[in-house]
Amino acid sequence: MPMQKSEESRQSVNGASRVVPTRVVHPERSVKNGAARQPALPFADVTQVHLSVMDNLAFMAGLQSESMDLILTSPPYNLGKSYERRRPLSSYLADQAAVIAECVRLLSPTGSICWQVGNHVTSDGEVVPLDIALYDLFKRHGLQLRNRIIWHFEHGLHCSKRYSGRYETILWFTKGPSYQFNLDPVRVPSKYPGKRHYKGPKRGLLSGNPLGKNPGDVWIFPNVKSNHVEKTIHPCQFPVELVERLVLSLTSPGGSVFDPYCGVGSALVGARMHDRAAYGCDVVPDYVEVAWERLRALANGALRTRPMDRPVYDPALPNGGQR
Repeated sequence: MPMQKSEESRQSVNGASRVVPTRVVHPERSVKNGAARQPALPFADVTQVHLSVMDNLAFMAGLQSESMDLILTSPPYNLGKSYERRRPLSSYLADQAAVIAECVRLLSPTGSICWQVGNHVTSDGEVVPLDIALYDLFKRHGLQLRNRIIWHFEHGLHCSKRYSGRYETILWFTKGPSYQFNLDPVRVPSKYPGKRHYKGPKRGLLSGNPLGKNPGDVWIFPNVKSNHVEKTIHPCQFPVELVERLVLSLTSPGGSVFDPYCGVGSALVGARMHDRAAYGCDVVPDYVEVAWERLRALANGALRTRPMDRPVYDPALPNGGQR
């Protein structure tokens, strides 16, 4: 159900109508070392993008039940960031429960929900793992947890009264035992790619899959900080390569991907890079405008992203281990 197809978006914010123009990101402003220019893709045009400045419950009310193959998001953590209002944890969880319930309605029978969260920190410094706090909200709908994925990164706040946090989690739920999972597109290089069976009927044959191995449930992707090629005005944006892994493994070409807290549109970018329809909304007009800029740049072959298969920079290796 398209909600936006033109180069201008007339959108409603608190009942007021506004026009959000799309702008192309100029390539010279996006060039960073190690970036990959995305080619102009025939399926990356904005006619398959449905993006609005809108409250997510209002946006979802206009979508058909069981229409989404992947719902991928990272909600606010109730930390008082510029895009959220800090409130009692019980109030935050009640709002999350309402959004999750509507997402379950939208999810196709073979679809997946991926909820990426970190920690809430109370006013007296106690850490509340949000994946643990949110787990029961998904289970009350009968969803089944397939993986609790750890996303590890090296950069972030340096703590003085506890160990610095260097990971967040992705809860991957499905509606039932039948669901999409495509391993081959997201395989990573094997540790011993040429290893062979040394005895038995398979002696001499490769012991592993020639396409590579399962990436496991601990993922190492750089987070998007100031020197990251994808950095925008958003303080806590997704890396596109993390989105790509989920899109490729949990959906098929022509499927639908939705982010109810889309920010600057990284989930939508990852969806359009791989021929999936992209749906998203956010209540911050500036973020949605940047999301449109990125999507138009992708369609024009001007968007630069960090490639999904690029190793993490290691200063101890020649050229940082970069290929």
